[in-house]
Amino acid sequence: MTCLVSGSVAFDTITTFPGRFAEQILPQQIHILNVSFLVPTLRREDGGCAGNIAYSLRLLGSDVAVLAAIGEDGLAYRARMAAQGVDVTTLSVIEGSYTAQAIIITDADNNQITAFHPGAMQYAHEIGLPVRSDIRLALIGPDGREAMQRRAADLQAAGIPFVFDPGQGLPMFDGAELRGFIDRATWLAVNDYEGQMLCERTGLDFAALSRTHLQGVIVTLAAQGCDVWVGGQCTHVPAETPRAVVDPTGCGDAFRAGLLHGLAQGWPLVRCAALGNRLGALKIAERGGQNHRFGPEVLAGI
Repeated sequence: MTCLVSGSVAFDTITTFPGRFAEQILPQQIHILNVSFLVPTLRREDGGCAGNIAYSLRLLGSDVAVLAAIGEDGLAYRARMAAQGVDVTTLSVIEGSYTAQAIIITDADNNQITAFHPGAMQYAHEIGLPVRSDIRLALIGPDGREAMQRRAADLQAAGIPFVFDPGQGLPMFDGAELRGFIDRATWLAVNDYEGQMLCERTGLDFAALSRTHLQGVIVTLAAQGCDVWVGGQCTHVPAETPRAVVDPTGCGDAFRAGLLHGLAQGWPLVRCAALGNRLGALKIAERGGQNHRFGPEVLAGI
């Protein structure tokens, strides 16, 4: 079985602010916000939600194809993914465009401020769903607005179950549009902040969402692990303690790789989430979204 992952393939420019955002931003002056953060360190990493998820899926041994658009500056990234064993036949190169780029500032409390340039991602809706019998599970991650809508419609038409993981793309959609995605999806995955926004816009809480046709709602809670909602009932899955807390960039993507791997194996949703938590703990101990390593031993005890 091949997992199809659609979403952003991007470059991450990651910087670290040694202080705390809360000490620099005055709430009473938010209407005239003008702040500057001195960031002594800077790195450029291969990233994007789809790229990060695919990376960890390959470490787990899962077959994965990426459905996304990159610019001409992304050819080396594309070659790196192919060398790892990621199927890049549906990773299109858009001439005259840059690959999407995220500029991330992380403070001492691991809070993040991100500026995102979509670049080639704006053309992702032009790429159709491949007609392949081996693709039987998918994830829709943050992408261009039209691309996400097309993916949901195409996957539903093809009868392929998918995880709806709107991520940073969630604010682009109103309540009716989000309900449209949910109606087509098989599972819903959000972090706690995105989850609250989704609940406000749809008028449905997690319990109600999990009583629909959805087979599960997964809400990640950073250092607290995650909640798994099935049939109106919540099961909390505790986090694993990382060996170090270095960089939160891509932790949610590592979690989703574990989730998808488990779903592809037919595991219960709580077991899938436990693997996701483990991968998130491994990722946070390394800088960037694709520098962590693990082998088959990662599955021990899951």
